[in-house]
Amino acid sequence: MRNNTVRKMAVNAMVAALYFVLSLPFMTFIFGPVQLRVSEAFTLLPVFSSTPIAGLTLGCVLVNTLGVFTKANILGPLDVLFGSAATLLAAFLTHQLRGVRIKGLPFLSALMPVLVNGIVIGLELTFVISGSFNLPIFLINAGQVALGEAIACFVLGLPMVRALEKTGLGNKLFADSTLHKIA
Repeated sequence: MRNNTVRKMAVNAMVAALYFVLSLPFMTFIFGPVQLRVSEAFTLLPVFSSTPIAGLTLGCVLVNTLGVFTKANILGPLDVLFGSAATLLAAFLTHQLRGVRIKGLPFLSALMPVLVNGIVIGLELTFVISGSFNLPIFLINAGQVALGEAIACFVLGLPMVRALEKTGLGNKLFADSTLHKIA
């Protein structure tokens, strides 16, 4: 029991650190209407288990907080709450839809971060940019965020999932120990 808890903490620390480190070089490109977070490819890790969801959320909290302190995050402190909540929800939905596959790939799982972040971050941007809800501005913001998210999830994330599945590393690293025993 204790080893399982320590293992999950270690996995989540690793995921949070990787999310954070992969975001650092792109700080000027990961906030605002046009954004591409390479680290968002990791939102597909819950395809393997629910274990990395906490690490993804923590990594996002850390990046968004650093963005606020460095003034790179134009959305401010509310993004730490809402942007991170969007990552949490997207990761949860990714996990829930992990079994729905098209040609062996979890396309619906990859779609969840695109939709959730497009909507949530699109709303945040709309209120920051226009001061109130404006449908045309929201649709533009949501579309731009969703496009960047789609690149991260479909172009980077799905090949990552396929590679982790082919090598067996996905289950070794992320599977709940109640389902798989690590040798």
